[in-house]
Amino acid sequence: MKHLLHNLLAALFVFTFTFRGYGGMDPADEKKDPWNFKDIIDLPATPVEDQHRSGTCWSFSTLSFLQSEMIRLGKPAVNLSEMFVVWHTYAEKARKHVRVHGNLNFSAGGAFHDVTNMIAKYGMIPEEVYTGLNYGEEKHVHGEMDKVLREYVDAVVENKNQKLSTAWHDAFTQILDIYLGKIPQHFSYKGMEYSPLRFSEEVIGLNMNDYVEITSYTHHPFYSRFILEIPDNWSWDEMYNVPMEELEEIIDYSLSNGYTIAWAADISEKGFASSNKGIAVLPAIPDVDMTDAEIARWEALPAKERENELYRLNKPVPEKEVTQEMRQTAFDNFQTTDDHGMHIIGMARDKQGKVFYKVKNSWGEYNKYNGYFYASKPYVQYKTMCIMVHKDAIPPIIREKLDL
Repeated sequence: MKHLLHNLLAALFVFTFTFRGYGGMDPADEKKDPWNFKDIIDLPATPVEDQHRSGTCWSFSTLSFLQSEMIRLGKPAVNLSEMFVVWHTYAEKARKHVRVHGNLNFSAGGAFHDVTNMIAKYGMIPEEVYTGLNYGEEKHVHGEMDKVLREYVDAVVENKNQKLSTAWHDAFTQILDIYLGKIPQHFSYKGMEYSPLRFSEEVIGLNMNDYVEITSYTHHPFYSRFILEIPDNWSWDEMYNVPMEELEEIIDYSLSNGYTIAWAADISEKGFASSNKGIAVLPAIPDVDMTDAEIARWEALPAKERENELYRLNKPVPEKEVTQEMRQTAFDNFQTTDDHGMHIIGMARDKQGKVFYKVKNSWGEYNKYNGYFYASKPYVQYKTMCIMVHKDAIPPIIREKLDL
């Protein structure tokens, strides 16, 4: 009975979000769309949110992922507070930054594990109880707060007293309280009283130890765990390492079995269309001798015009074939960096039959897909920094190799 109810609820959410416009385009618009995406997997997700002018994509994307996990398990959809996580992450990051004498990437950035770590330690509260908007803005604008917090911890490290005061961290959290609001220790939700830990246990009901991060780089052995050397991994958490082909296999297996994926990727490529186009591709640039071909005339154009033509993305384009070596070179050369956290919720095909991943972003409904976009397989292969998945979403053979 519980299994039947879960299936019915999941079907209802899929229908609801598809009907609201997340599942594809209106037939009248399909003729105008050269890509003509058709969703083949479209897993339930809560509505698109807007991180606005804040570097908190890691919190938005991970909580979106966990909210989909709640739906998958037949739990009510709850909008969880991103700024609750941001408050606690900044407080923890400040302690570590000072402990290592200021030699830490102290910034607004973070990682998926920051969210699961903070929930495991401090619990969670719903968005309606804690919005984090305590500074005269209707949306998240963190430039001033980020700078104030950074200058404060740097001043603590550089102080001339030859030792730390007992007050520095309390004063730091008071700055967080002023900007984001004081976190309630008890609150009412749907007629019940909760603490953050009780709310996490009884309403969210997810075991944060069930969620793991996976990456794919050759400077560490495959099927081992290592600390991914990126600035936003300030807590030095470890990730599992698999070959690129198995990383793709994990993503496909997860989606095919009803699990969504938190996705961290570089979005600096010109093929990432952050505009209304709503696509991310990896266009192939010809590397053969084309002197006598028509393309020679195109290559003679000024660089600006040439790039506009190549990356205009008005129609499907040939894409690069990605290798493990390419991934590693891009990472080693800083061409792939920890830019952005997002949420993969499905798969689609374009009119040529190529497979794309359907990605939920956190920039509001900024494009023609209402805040979602479609990322090609080559783009995901090349530009994925890491993913977070439920352990059960990993194919059994790969899970055995990872000793999970």
